[in-house]
Amino acid sequence: MKIAVFAGDGIGPEVTAQALRVLDVLALPDLTLFEGDVGAIAYRRHGHPLPQETIDMAKASDAVLFGAVGDPSCDDLPRAHRPEQAILGLRKELDLFANLRPARTFDGLEHLSPLGAERALQFDMMIVRELTGDVYFGEKGERKNAAGEREGWDMMSYSESEIRRIANIAFDIADQSQSYSACIDSVDKANVLETSRVWREVVTEVAKERWSEMPPLRHMYVDNAAMQMVTNPNQFGVILTGNLFGDILSDLASACVGSIGLLASASLGERQTEYGTFGLYEPIHGSAPDIAGQGKANPVAAVLSLAMLLRHSLGREAEAVRVEHAVEGILADGVFGGDLGGSASTEEIGDAIVRKLLTIS
Repeated sequence: MKIAVFAGDGIGPEVTAQALRVLDVLALPDLTLFEGDVGAIAYRRHGHPLPQETIDMAKASDAVLFGAVGDPSCDDLPRAHRPEQAILGLRKELDLFANLRPARTFDGLEHLSPLGAERALQFDMMIVRELTGDVYFGEKGERKNAAGEREGWDMMSYSESEIRRIANIAFDIADQSQSYSACIDSVDKANVLETSRVWREVVTEVAKERWSEMPPLRHMYVDNAAMQMVTNPNQFGVILTGNLFGDILSDLASACVGSIGLLASASLGERQTEYGTFGLYEPIHGSAPDIAGQGKANPVAAVLSLAMLLRHSLGREAEAVRVEHAVEGILADGVFGGDLGGSASTEEIGDAIVRKLLTIS
C-alpha cells in the first residue's frame, strides 16, 4: 500500500504529523509513505506550486494524504504560481470530481455551536460536492467594459456527464449509508442560473433511474438551503451540490458543529486500486498562516481525514472506525484545542488520540 503525503504550507505539516503518528500506531502491513512538495514550499523549491514529480508521485500511489496550501507572501504571484493552484491542479490532474464532507456535532461539543444544543445535536449530514467544474475551473479573465472600467469574469458551466457522475455518487451514499437518511437534497440556483437549470433536470433524471418512488429527491435553492441548515438541520442527510455552493455550505456546516478544525474531506474519482477507490484526503480548514508553527492548530480534522483514507482507499474499515472512536473519545474527555475553547496544543491532542487508540481493539 502506497500513500503520498503532501503536508504543504502553514499548519499543514503540523496537523499532518499527528495524522501520521496515528497511522504509525495502526502498524498496517506493507505500507510505504512518499513525501512530496505542494503549495508555497513547492514554489520556493521547484518554481511551481505543483511540480511534475509531485503529480507523478500522486498517480503512483493508492491514496494522497494532504495538509493545506496557502501563504500570504505569495498573494502577488501570477495566478498559476499561487499555492492554491496545487490543490486545484491535483483535483484536475487526478480527476477527483467527488468531494465528500461529513459534518456532525460530536457529543459534548453541542454547547460550542451557535445553533444551540438541541439543534446542534441534530446536525449529521454528508455534503457531496462536485469538485472539478463550475466557476473554479471555467474560463476566467479581466477586461475593460464599455465605460472603461476593469471587469472580472468567470464562467460557470456543467455538462450532463459531469452532473450525472456526481449525482450517482450521492445516490450511492444514500443507498449504502446507515448514518444518513435516504433523502437527497440537490442544491442549486435554478431560478436564475441556466447552469443550475440543467443541473436540476439531470439530477432528476438520475433519480428516476435509480429510485422508482419519487421523492426522496428534493430540490432546494442554495440560499434557502443555507437558512434551513441553520434553522432545521435534522431534515438533511445527503446534500448534493456544485463546486461553488458546496464550498460555501461546507464551511457553514463547520461553524454549526463548533469548529472548522473538526471537518475532514475525501476527494474521489473513478480510479480503482487493489485496495479501494483512489482519493485525496484533507482537512477543510486551510493553512491558517496566522497560527502556523505555534502548536495551536487542531489536528482532529487531519486525523479524521486519515480515517476516511483508510475506509475508502485502503479498504480498512475496522481501522477507520478505531480512529474515529479514538477522536470521539478524546473529545468526550474534554481534550480541546484553542478553537474549541481549550488549551491543548497540537501535539497534546495527538498524544491523547494515540493513547485512546491504544485502548481500542
